[in-house]
Amino acid sequence: MTTLDLPAQTAQAKQSEQRSTNAARLKLPLAASLEHRRLQCYMMLILLDVLMIIVAMLGASEAQYGMTPASQLRQLALLVPFYVIAALAFNAYSLSALTSSRFSRHRAFASLLAAFAMLIFIAFFAKVSDQISRVSTGASFLACAIALILGRTAVQPLIRKMCGPTAQNVLILDDGGLPVRIPHAWHIDARQHRLVPNRNDPHMLDRLAMFMTNMDRVLVSCPPERQMEWAMVLKGANITGELIDETVVAMGVLGARRVDDTGSLVVSAGPLGMRGRAAKRAMDLAIAGPAVLFLTPLLLTVALLIYLEDRGPVFFKQQRQGRNNRLFWIYKFRSMRVAQLDSAGARSASKDDDRITRIGRLIRRTSIDELPQLLNVLRGDMSIVGPRPHALGSLAGTKRFWEVDPRYNQRHSLKPGLTGLAQVRGFRGATDTEADLSGRLQADLEYLDGWTIWRDVQIMFATFTVLVHDRAF
Repeated sequence: MTTLDLPAQTAQAKQSEQRSTNAARLKLPLAASLEHRRLQCYMMLILLDVLMIIVAMLGASEAQYGMTPASQLRQLALLVPFYVIAALAFNAYSLSALTSSRFSRHRAFASLLAAFAMLIFIAFFAKVSDQISRVSTGASFLACAIALILGRTAVQPLIRKMCGPTAQNVLILDDGGLPVRIPHAWHIDARQHRLVPNRNDPHMLDRLAMFMTNMDRVLVSCPPERQMEWAMVLKGANITGELIDETVVAMGVLGARRVDDTGSLVVSAGPLGMRGRAAKRAMDLAIAGPAVLFLTPLLLTVALLIYLEDRGPVFFKQQRQGRNNRLFWIYKFRSMRVAQLDSAGARSASKDDDRITRIGRLIRRTSIDELPQLLNVLRGDMSIVGPRPHALGSLAGTKRFWEVDPRYNQRHSLKPGLTGLAQVRGFRGATDTEADLSGRLQADLEYLDGWTIWRDVQIMFATFTVLVHDRAF
């Protein structure tokens, strides 16, 4: 058997040599490895940060005392390791720190703040805090912060020169799948180079390995029927391998999960965790409760005026869709004539709408008609800030909102709000065309993706500038 197989093996070896020669002629992307360069940059940043802190602390002491007291040296001996530990925890030495100067500076500053906090904490429990000068500590912190920011800014061009704009080697193998273009990546046409995911051909695997040499990530774009073969090849390549799949974008996939023998795609997750929800609810109660008490005279006056105009009900109730797609009753001051109320909301109010009463026109113009929704906030149906809840029958042109854009229902992952990012950007009023919906929907989705408690505060303050609006009919 060995004698019979020998010619075939010799022929295979010759074919392998020919393929390797052809591959060399095709100028393989034998990029220099960035792994060692990244490590060098991390070490350089650590040494630079330590040097900046030492120079800044000693400089501040010399400027203040004309010398460096022993207490300052002890603080310095503790501060440096505290800073390095905090910087590692805050990802101040990470890929993002190499590619983004702003990220690098912010994380260095946060690490310094944490290091000084640890220093003060240790001094307090060691009962030596009375030996630490507040003025000296403040001056040292300021000097270190300035030195770190200047140092990180100055070293960024060198890091970029050493590691490139992305600090990664990325290879994209196009095997007839979805076209993908990523800046600063190597793009290879697998068909042109006759690359196939054949696990049974050691020589083909060798050729694929030549293309993947020194790559940090390899992305393969291929038809679904070849994804399994490429996955098996990538798993044996000792590299971060990824398969391009157009359904990931279409479904908005957030990640993948595997439990035992069951795999799943994570397509949704609440935009707020428990702490975020607790903070948002606490802020809602802290604002809505006092606001109701403070605005009681105004609310009673408006209610009386509405009743006196046509003796109709003061409030207008309408079903809206809230968090988790649950329906709730929203409260507003009634601004339309009783006989012409539109409970379904199929007709948007217009500028010269004959359904609106005299007092109704005033309270709509000044957004006072929305104030009863503070009761919805206290009940937990709504929040102060969030996507505005729309009437179930609302139309954008001739279509329901969810028919215009399939992403519309994503707004319901948070409680609806009295005000929102869309409102402060001027997206309010009638939706006569589909385009009238797109701007406010995009703003709502942007709010969901980037929620912070401080952004809510900014939106609340910005709301005061748009309470009176030319589109508030």
